Amino acid sequence: MSEAELSYSEHSGGEPPEKRPPLILIHGAGGSRLHWAPDLRRLEGERVFGLDLPGHGGSLGEGMRTIEGYVEGLCAWMDSTGLDTGVFVGHSMGGAISLTMALDQPARVAALILVGTGGRLRVHPTILEMTSDPETFREAIDLVVSYAISPQAPSRMVELARARMSETRPEVLHGDFLACDQFDVMDRLREINVPTLVICGTEDQLTPLKYSRFLAESIPGARMVTVESAGHMVMLEQPGEVAQAVKEFMDEVYG
Repeated sequence: MSEAELSYSEHSGGEPPEKRPPLILIHGAGGSRLHWAPDLRRLEGERVFGLDLPGHGGSLGEGMRTIEGYVEGLCAWMDSTGLDTGVFVGHSMGGAISLTMALDQPARVAALILVGTGGRLRVHPTILEMTSDPETFREAIDLVVSYAISPQAPSRMVELARARMSETRPEVLHGDFLACDQFDVMDRLREINVPTLVICGTEDQLTPLKYSRFLAESIPGARMVTVESAGHMVMLEQPGEVAQAVKEFMDEVYG
């Protein structure tokens, strides 16, 4: 399977207006399109694509070790699908991919929705080391999940998050974290000139509120929505609030 043949879902809810570009959901490190709750994958009144990046979910491949590599694959997928442009909804590493798309492929990006992400995504050396070693891989997943989900989340959600990340091959997850660690567009954010919404959980420990505030303050015209009692996986912990914020943003931008 090439990058152009990524596994994806497509949903059109209630005959979305033709003037609205589709939403393209880009998951984070070690994730899949299932990291987006059904509230978002099936958002009423919108055409929505949920992708599995190479090596993730239902997509074959080896994954990438740079954000630019994922951008290249995403562009190939858009070409093969006949999509000229879209509203990129990126979580964590998916936000890095979306930001890089807006900076390096601006004609393809109609708007940005950045969820639990930042202009720089440094990864703790311990996580990089643990994900590089098969013997400590499970322990690394436990550590990441413990930081990714707020204490208020149901234990079932924690178990499911751990199980889904465990399905990602160790070399793919490690490559994702390497890509995140190298990512830094802090000095380029003011170049972005598309409508932008920034969403963050108030209890996000992996990409804290200050990351989102910096995005909202640096990207011209961006606005920010905070979600109470939610951590890094805000779109799973509080899917209704995130879906409402996305819908209101689309209605505001596209009428």
